[in-house]
Amino acid sequence: MSNRETKSDVILIGAGIMSATLGTLLKELVPEWKITVFEKLSSAGEESSNEWNNAGTGHAALCELNYTVEKPDGSVDIKKAIKINEQFQVSMQFWSYLVKSKLIQNPQEFIRQLPHMSLVQGGQNVTFLKNRFEAMSNNPLFKGMEFSDDPEKLIEWIPLIMEGRNMNEPVAATKVDSGTDVNFGALTRMLFDHLESKHVDIKYNQIVSDIKRTSDGLWELKVRNLFSGTVKHHTAKFVFIGGGGGSLHLLQKSGIPEGKHIGGFPVSGIFMVCNNPEVVEQHHAKVYGKAKVGAPPMSVPHLDTRFIENEKSLLFGPFAGFSPKFLKTGSMLDLVTSVKPDNVLTMLAAGAKELPLTKYLIQQVLLTKEQRMEELREFIPNAKSEDWDFVVAGQRVQVIKDTEAGKGKLQFGTEVITAGDGSVAALLGASPGASTAVHVMLEVIQKCFPEDFSEWETKIKEMIPSFGLSLMDNPELLEKIHTSTTQTLGLSKKELVYS
Repeated sequence: MSNRETKSDVILIGAGIMSATLGTLLKELVPEWKITVFEKLSSAGEESSNEWNNAGTGHAALCELNYTVEKPDGSVDIKKAIKINEQFQVSMQFWSYLVKSKLIQNPQEFIRQLPHMSLVQGGQNVTFLKNRFEAMSNNPLFKGMEFSDDPEKLIEWIPLIMEGRNMNEPVAATKVDSGTDVNFGALTRMLFDHLESKHVDIKYNQIVSDIKRTSDGLWELKVRNLFSGTVKHHTAKFVFIGGGGGSLHLLQKSGIPEGKHIGGFPVSGIFMVCNNPEVVEQHHAKVYGKAKVGAPPMSVPHLDTRFIENEKSLLFGPFAGFSPKFLKTGSMLDLVTSVKPDNVLTMLAAGAKELPLTKYLIQQVLLTKEQRMEELREFIPNAKSEDWDFVVAGQRVQVIKDTEAGKGKLQFGTEVITAGDGSVAALLGASPGASTAVHVMLEVIQKCFPEDFSEWETKIKEMIPSFGLSLMDNPELLEKIHTSTTQTLGLSKKELVYS
């Protein structure tokens, strides 16, 4: 059975943090627009945004060493860290606006204060960390960062990590008390509850199987109800494809030229989770190490305190895994069916270039539990196997595209592909993803609604006071915004200093 339904102004595909953010922004800017959401699963935030699937729990570039690059002269380039931190500040301002406007409540259910730390071992790495600290601590965005290579101070900061450690090798860490732990699953559910109260039509257990342009310039979606099997056709002026790894197939079906020559490479993640409450209580921070030589950026090891369902958890990872699925709930044929005549050369070029990554993934898949425990013991020397279980994280599909550097370049980041006329946008890629969702969705709005944007700018500045400005270049505004967001989001005064 098939029939046509009334058209929407906007259709959002996927009920994750990106659609939740875009829908909430648009409802504030144009409340009268009809927005419809289609989600394959039975509730919001169950794929990439789910708290157990999403490792990105507040990427503010305070501790992630892969965002700061050591140059040949030993100095450290912090441009990427500045960019990501500025983008995270935008998210903080928007969340603060939502709480202040009583559009969402109980911010402690999705955001908490938590120190962010970087930890390194070995003389060369300690020198790098000190140079990085010097470059960052002079920047107002990273004010409050501390550095120490004193074992006594480190025992105070990270007792679990320091206990039983061989101190013959130099160890150093940086710490920023203003870091946060963000539960994007909880936030996604809150935002969709809010959107439902604003009469946004959210349709669960519905899979979008096709998308095509109609003669009158609208986008027509073929949507199948997973329970009844009925197929309906929905039309909209604007479609956002935010279906995680599933976005690539729909982008390809749209036929827009901007979606050509783009491929995807799926990587799954495995985390170790501590099942011993006594061990969990001994650690209170997100601690990021340095990726091993030759390992990809998504493999940076970290020991994270997380708050999930109001319980304190301790996770370590990620260990990479491989599955040809593009979603955790996807199909084993996802990778094969994503290869098209226009991207086959791009994919083959990437395959040839990324042999080290392939080798790395094979090695990771073959690791035994004891071998994984050995990696954990580089962080927690006294870790016991019986205290740790495994949890399989969500699938991440890394974008492969042709760049100036050549064909088939694997991208480690978040990418938005937009049609030339702004009528469709698709979100691809991975980290820093969720943490920068507000910035990314504002970019989508700016690109896709250029004629309306100037009218909306006043409202956008009400929601995000720093919009269009660099906080790094406006330290007074930065301080003012921090005081306000800290208070509104229920974060402690100590935490305020540049989260």
